Amino acid sequence: MNPKFPMYIVSKGRWELRLTSKAFEKMGVPYHIVIEPQEYDNYAAVIDPKKILVLPFSNLGQGSIPARNWIWEHSISIGAARHWIVDDNISMFFRYNHNLKVPVSSGTIFCCMEDFTERYTNVVLSGPHYEMFVPRKMKMPPYTLNTRIYSCILIRNDIPYRWRGKYNEDTDLSIRALKDGWCTVIFKAFLTRKMPTMTMKGGNTDELYAGDGRLRMAESLKEQHPNVTTITRKWDRWQHQVDYSYFRRNKLIRRPDYIELDQVNNYGMELVILSSSEAMQQYEQEQRDIAGYQPITEEHDDGTQDEHRSTDGFPTAEPDSSVS
Repeated sequence: MNPKFPMYIVSKGRWELRLTSKAFEKMGVPYHIVIEPQEYDNYAAVIDPKKILVLPFSNLGQGSIPARNWIWEHSISIGAARHWIVDDNISMFFRYNHNLKVPVSSGTIFCCMEDFTERYTNVVLSGPHYEMFVPRKMKMPPYTLNTRIYSCILIRNDIPYRWRGKYNEDTDLSIRALKDGWCTVIFKAFLTRKMPTMTMKGGNTDELYAGDGRLRMAESLKEQHPNVTTITRKWDRWQHQVDYSYFRRNKLIRRPDYIELDQVNNYGMELVILSSSEAMQQYEQEQRDIAGYQPITEEHDDGTQDEHRSTDGFPTAEPDSSVS
């Protein structure tokens, strides 16, 4: 089972790693990867050219914003009511159920998120949470309302916004929608494993985040949304902090024609127990997929360097700096 809305990966300078593309290939999820023209030959050497969409511009110095808006218009031009836009540094997708984070082997989870989103007339942004922010041994709700949606986003095409600025584009889009009374849904029943911002070469790492990019990023959001944003210093770096409690009054509005089922719909998903050898093969394949990943270390004032890693060996990202 695959998503009914078009899936776009926005990518730059990552044809060798292409983590999200590899994940979708293994899952059998149809997608298009959107790239700049000067990189076409590199991507076409490793990805079916039929899956490549080439932008009509390059190196604008505005991060991924122009590409994201081009994707939005492209999805409208093909008659889609919504579209998925996905970062290019996601290595795995999971279903979180009964305190197990289970890797998925198909696009069914996207169908689940689409169907839930379309139960309501006022959910305009939705998507899966980061796996690293959902502790396995804690009780978690299946979703959280009215917060930032990031990295893998289902967008309703008819909302009166477009991507803007250079930094924090996902947070800015989420806040604008929430300020206007819409709802957002971030799913904890479905998760992604994403490489943290500024830890992979390519993308926006060199273009936007070099030098004092962290501070510029925080100041940008503060300028856009001063009533809900503060700037703090955490983990030896500048961070923005958003107070999402302002949007608690945004309530879900169910479609009048929605018929609630009297039993759980698992969409045909089944838990498959892997043998030890199969599990090892899966683990080794993931290691091969990220073999070219070299974390960017950060140098401190005392000359030392560090690279934060989680207990599963993957570099950690900062938790969503928010109050909800």
